[in-house]
Amino acid sequence: MQFGQHAPARRTVIHISDTHLIVGNTPLSGSFDPIENLRAMLERIERIRDADALVITGDLTDLGEPDAYRDLKRLVEPVVERMGIPVIWVAGNHDERPAMRRDLLDEDPSFKAIHHSFDLDGLRLIALDSSVPGWHHGELGADQLAWLAEELATPAPLGTILALHHPPLPSHVPMFDILDLKDQPAFADAIRGSDVRAILAGHLHYSMSGSFAGIPTYVAAASCYTMDVARPPLEVNGMDAGQSFHLVHVYDDQVTSTVVPVAAADPSDFFTPEWYARLEEMTPEARLDHFSKKRA
Repeated sequence: MQFGQHAPARRTVIHISDTHLIVGNTPLSGSFDPIENLRAMLERIERIRDADALVITGDLTDLGEPDAYRDLKRLVEPVVERMGIPVIWVAGNHDERPAMRRDLLDEDPSFKAIHHSFDLDGLRLIALDSSVPGWHHGELGADQLAWLAEELATPAPLGTILALHHPPLPSHVPMFDILDLKDQPAFADAIRGSDVRAILAGHLHYSMSGSFAGIPTYVAAASCYTMDVARPPLEVNGMDAGQSFHLVHVYDDQVTSTVVPVAAADPSDFFTPEWYARLEEMTPEARLDHFSKKRA
């Protein structure tokens, strides 16, 4: 359905982050229930129609426990199977590569970086691994950046979206400047002039957008808990509220990212399917007159 000058999006990617599952669902930081909060988010996500993929940008588990990866798989895979879309897993600083490979990805366990390229009917989505074994800051490393440059050497029909855990953006919360992505100039060199159209990330536990190497960059808040960034920077802390995910729409000439809150209320009965059907029957001129023209 097209009412304006822009054609519908070519692809839609659902972007969530930082699930932080723990074996036995031990309360995260003594306060937060990661499984129930993820379930609430997945229930909201399953209402979305015509999505092409679900990407989860890291910190899939809190401690890298094998059973936590199995629990995550049991929660997410039935949802994406019913939706008919793939799930793309991205490693974060709280993840452990051997367990993630074995217990989530069904691969041989190893400490090698977990990076993959996916074809979403012409849209290339590349999952990068910015985790550093034994540390919480992020790096991509020369080998992974060389692999990325080789992947990007051949453009994809609808371009490329990159997904990684650590965002290549500054944070006004001082803690995250310590735990940021460390090799950003090399990363910029690897993607400059390529067909990369957007970068998706997590890690911050709050939604944010910016630009890296001239590329739109979108950070999704965590499903487990979010940071109360209304507080002064040195007092920012976690809260069990404000969880959200992003809808990433890929158009011919741009990429947008819409923040969708998990908490919802019953909608009004104004913009109904019948209302849209009446608009669709109108000419563009009649539609503009009906919906745009101010009346006394």
